[in-house]
Amino acid sequence: MSNKVNKHGEVIPQDVRSKISMRYKAITKAVNSEFRNSQSDTMYSLYVGSYGRGTAVDTSDIDILIELPEAEYNRFDIQKRNGQSRLLQAVKNAILETYPRTDIRADGQVVKVAFTDGMLFEVLPAFKNWDNTYKYPDTNMGGNWRSTNPKAEQDAMQQKNKNSNGLFYDTCKHIRRIRDDKFSSYKLSGIVIDCFVYQAMGNWRWLNEGEQGTSNNAQTYEQALLDYFNQRFANNLTQRVFGYTITAPGSNQTVESSTSISCLGKVLEHMAK
Repeated sequence: MSNKVNKHGEVIPQDVRSKISMRYKAITKAVNSEFRNSQSDTMYSLYVGSYGRGTAVDTSDIDILIELPEAEYNRFDIQKRNGQSRLLQAVKNAILETYPRTDIRADGQVVKVAFTDGMLFEVLPAFKNWDNTYKYPDTNMGGNWRSTNPKAEQDAMQQKNKNSNGLFYDTCKHIRRIRDDKFSSYKLSGIVIDCFVYQAMGNWRWLNEGEQGTSNNAQTYEQALLDYFNQRFANNLTQRVFGYTITAPGSNQTVESSTSISCLGKVLEHMAK
């Protein structure tokens, strides 16, 4: 695989997409049946994470947000001793009705559904707020509620991809592929990749057919990404000094990046060779 970003270089095969869709609908239907007495396999759910943002590769986990009725929030919120954990267990049990022989477990903020072919779904039960954000359960530290705004982030990244003629999605996917192929033992989250590229790529874009570049700068795109990283995340490549915050476009929420920065630097160095 080339170190350089390729146009449309990472495409999830149609058979994989079809399997994702089938399982997405089955999980959605199972949760809707339990919490809404509805057999709909599409309503009240949406793809989030890298698949929802358009930056996934075929090895990416599939994240789903499923909206539950507000009455369920009230029911679990008043429970003592971590009602958030009990909510995740209830969602887990609902999915087990459809996939009784699948490895399904509650983990922190999501229910993980690990299929034997290696595909992993992470299901986030959530409650919609008046401003179209969502609150979701976090079972850590005795249990609490957190907030997310995935649609705003998806819209911002979709616009960035449009403005860059597809370079944004291609870059995010390329970094994921190098991470998986070359640095799989390191931690590098998808949201850190997407938010970093959004900030770092500036006005770089794929040229339209027949269009000539106008810049006299001989610097490559990959080197520009690495330079941006070095200026903000490190004094040098061997002893990193952190102090730069990554925020998600659209939502402006702070993204936890401390465990991902080391691997991101390695991937960018590899790309700039």
